[in-house]
Amino acid sequence: MAITKSAKKALRQSLRRKARNLVYKDKIKNLLKKVRNLVSQKKIEEAKKLLSQVYKALDKAAKKGVIKKNTASRKKSRIAKAILR
Repeated sequence: MAITKSAKKALRQSLRRKARNLVYKDKIKNLLKKVRNLVSQKKIEEAKKLLSQVYKALDKAAKKGVIKKNTASRKKSRIAKAILR
């Protein structure tokens, strides 16, 4: 367990950051699952409507440093490719 005052503060900060990052990651995961399910059910129009939300969530997460820029780009590319098939 943290002993010094600065270590205790660092622990509090890291827990707050972890909670905040999980919100972004969960949102991305849920949106990607929805789009993949819609694609597998051949509901392409509905998937296309969700695409802008997916892009927004990925870009925000990349901007905040939750995921890397290239990871966001890769996920966007793969989900767009899946919709076009």
